[in-house]
Amino acid sequence: LYMLRVNFNGLYRVNSKNQFNVPYGRYKNPKIVDEELISAISVYINNNQLEIKVGDFEKAIVDVRTGDFVYFDPPYIPLSETSAFTSYTHEGFSFADQVRLRDAFKRLSDTGAYVMLSNSSSALVEELYKDFNIHYVEATRTNGAKSSSRGKISEIIVTNYEK
Repeated sequence: LYMLRVNFNGLYRVNSKNQFNVPYGRYKNPKIVDEELISAISVYINNNQLEIKVGDFEKAIVDVRTGDFVYFDPPYIPLSETSAFTSYTHEGFSFADQVRLRDAFKRLSDTGAYVMLSNSSSALVEELYKDFNIHYVEATRTNGAKSSSRGKISEIIVTNYEK
């Protein structure tokens, strides 16, 4: 939590050795720990039988059953050469991983789970998820190395169910 609160522009990235490598930001009084918010989130998760899993998505979805809800927020498919950042881990997240994720989305849908995914608004994402419901939304980006990469952008929300 500390590093995400005091780093440059709220970025998260790692180097080839899988080490966090974002420099400190210039904040006078960053709110490093919001104890009230963390406590409220903890209570909500514990009272609603929610489970947050971290790791490869294939391993995280092994126990998904009919009626479960799964949300995927993968590294977005780049819209240009200058937006090609996928280094959230040292392995990156390739197009093959995007296809693998789409296949997992389909499998979960076939099991009767409710599945949602967000990604960049691109023809590639539309093609990958053409068999599902695609919703277009506008999101605001407040982080990024360059101020030109911040602001409103178009994203896609994919679901296997109607609104």
